[in-house]
Parts: sequence; C-alpha cells; structure tokens
Amino acid sequence: MQNIEIYTDGACSGNPGKGGWGAVILIDGKEERLSGAELLTTNNRMELSAALFALEKLQKKGIVKGTAMQLTSDSQYLKNGITTWIQSWKKNGWKTANKQPVKNKDLWEALDALNAFFSIEWKWVKGHAGHHYNEICDELARKAMDG
Repeated sequence: MQNIEIYTDGACSGNPGKGGWGAVILIDGKEERLSGAELLTTNNRMELSAALFALEKLQKKGIVKGTAMQLTSDSQYLKNGITTWIQSWKKNGWKTANKQPVKNKDLWEALDALNAFFSIEWKWVKGHAGHHYNEICDELARKAMDG
C-alpha cells in the first residue's frame, strides 16, 4: 500500500486579483511539486485549485479508486467546506445557510467527486508557522502568481 501525502496552498495579490497555487505530492516519500496561476481570481479559488489539481494529477497517474491519502492545507475554507459544509450545500441546492449561491461551485463539485473517488483524510495546518511543506507550497504559489 502506498503512502500518499498532499500539501497545498493558494495565494492572491488583491482579492480578486492575480493568483497562484502550489502543491507537493509525496508518494512513498518521493516528492513532486506542482503550481499554476490565474490572472483574475480569489484566494479561496486558489486554495481549492491547489487541492483539485493535485488530486487530478494522482488520478491521471493511475492511483486507483479508494486509495487512502492525507491532504493538508492551511485553508479552513477548503477543509471545512469539503468535510462539513458541502453536505448542507448539496442538500440545499448549492445555497448557503443565508440562501445565497455557493461561491466556487464548479471547484467544489469537482473536489467532491475526487473526494468520493479517493479516501482522503483532510487536515489543517496553521499557515506561515514554519511547517516545512506548507512553506514550500506557499513559495510555489507566490512564484506562480508573480511569474
């Protein structure tokens, strides 16, 4: 059984503004780094994009349905959204508790499908607190944004 860990982060200059995301995938200790950018986006979209692109990459590599993994992010929005809030959003026709449309629905739907495909343990880590892979992801996101 493979040990798979994913670390993700997003960054944005202005909100909305130019944004970037970064991810590190560790498969049995072998590290792969990913990053990307968008010209006009939000920080939350970049946080979600980092997780989405990392999970899509694993699927493209042939990691099979049900494979257990950990995904660690410094985004409470990502962690709480995918583990808690999404159940209510789907039940309420993709509306928030305030009856507003859920922002980033397209990304949430894609993440929800991947969350159902894999067996993901979602973890949160405090950002900018010296966590090795969170710092690397932050640097990848900022470089992508500025690049």
